[in-house]
Amino acid sequence: MTGKLGRGAAGAEDAAEAFSRRDPYWPAQLSVLATIVLDIDLPSKLTLRPAWLLPVLEGVLLIALIVTTPMSRARNDPRRRVLALILVGIVSAANLLSLVLLVHYLLHKGNVQGVDLVRAGVEIWITNVLLFAIWYWELDRGGPAARKLAVCPAPDFLFPQMTEERLGRWEWRAGFIDYLYVSITNASAFSPTDTMPLSQKAKVLMAVQSLASLVTVGLVVARAVNILH
Repeated sequence: MTGKLGRGAAGAEDAAEAFSRRDPYWPAQLSVLATIVLDIDLPSKLTLRPAWLLPVLEGVLLIALIVTTPMSRARNDPRRRVLALILVGIVSAANLLSLVLLVHYLLHKGNVQGVDLVRAGVEIWITNVLLFAIWYWELDRGGPAARKLAVCPAPDFLFPQMTEERLGRWEWRAGFIDYLYVSITNASAFSPTDTMPLSQKAKVLMAVQSLASLVTVGLVVARAVNILH
């Protein structure tokens, strides 16, 4: 019996180690770097003032994610996840505020070039996609560090692979690319597609992202196209 338990524990360790290689931390960090580049490129009159504030906040988030990255898959420090969630929340709120200011500028001033509107709308949309991908990655099953362990909390998202016995069912673990795909499809379709939110937190996040995407595409980009014509 002891031998079987030992083999079972070793198998769980091997599975966790394999997942650690499949879900590294650098894609999330690279996504934050991309949001910084996008926000720097935003037209200054169509974004949050002062113009340097949002890129600086995102820079702090990037540094924090790099510094607090667990050096071992066995290290699951809750403080790292709390810090990451707080910073992602601040940056997401600031980016949503940029969208609100952009809509306000569009409705009350109107003397803006269509090209600037299209550029600002697209960059805000892409930034939201990247930020919400990080949200989902940090939220599901207690975060990336918890998912690297053999035992982790109940899932917040139901991926198609979790319904297939041959793909691992509930033992299957999503990686950052999976959450990025969920974010892209949710922002494009304004609703979940093949991956369903299970927890209330996941449902709230997906609802906020869908509304932000709907406003960006339905109002900002549509108005910009109208101006261009």
